[in-house]
Amino acid sequence: MNLSKVKLVVSDMDGTLLNSKGEVSDLFFDLFQQLKNKNIHFCAASGRQYNSIVHKLAPIKDDIFVIAENGGIAKKKDNLLVLNALSPVKIKKIIPVLRTINNAHVVLCGKNGAFIESKNQEFINLFQEYYHTYEIVDDLTAIADTEDFLKIAIYHFTSSEEYIYPTVKEFESEMLIKISGKNWLDISDEKANKGNALREVQGLLKVTKEETMVFGDYHNDIEMLKEANFSFSMKNAHKDITKLANYSTESNDNLGVEKILNLLIKSNSNL
Repeated sequence: MNLSKVKLVVSDMDGTLLNSKGEVSDLFFDLFQQLKNKNIHFCAASGRQYNSIVHKLAPIKDDIFVIAENGGIAKKKDNLLVLNALSPVKIKKIIPVLRTINNAHVVLCGKNGAFIESKNQEFINLFQEYYHTYEIVDDLTAIADTEDFLKIAIYHFTSSEEYIYPTVKEFESEMLIKISGKNWLDISDEKANKGNALREVQGLLKVTKEETMVFGDYHNDIEMLKEANFSFSMKNAHKDITKLANYSTESNDNLGVEKILNLLIKSNSNL
């Protein structure tokens, strides 16, 4: 594995760069500075809200690319690179369906903040980890026309794959539906995925697939893993991701990303 070609590193957040406590390691920030010194770019790519990602990566937020809301939006500092909004018609069509799913909690994700109808305090406490800027409203469909909405995220306390996906799979011909974690499922515009957003970043940097390294753990990482020759699945990844990725690394709780970045830096030590 010749890592000396790599010019761009892209990492998912939850289950990948973040440990089980939702933390970024101090080691990662040290390694990032070494990558920066070698002119290797870094991009965080997540289903999280943009504000949540930059909060987690606050010390380096002005130096990195950020793909948020599963590719619904991508930015470098204040520069907007990608915006793929979900049409109000589709939002109004699917939210009534989502309300029929028992114990499911719906989040309408806007460019500047998120909106929920749920009054369930247990969900709200958990949801705040991923969405720093939010508002509780009476009816999500009533605000569908008020701004650009990038994604609908649905949470189930037991399993998104088992309890949410069967109800929404009939919409796969008109919307992008991704099981993004054990408890989360995301619905986006067809063009809004991490792979399409990553291609925009690659084009801007004039970086090829052969020069790109990507880390991921779940189905919303599939498209971006395909955009990198150096595609890594985490040890804790869904089995589908393990099959897809060209390489594997340790789990998110065992510094899986950092261990590969350390190898990358060593392979570029002559630069």
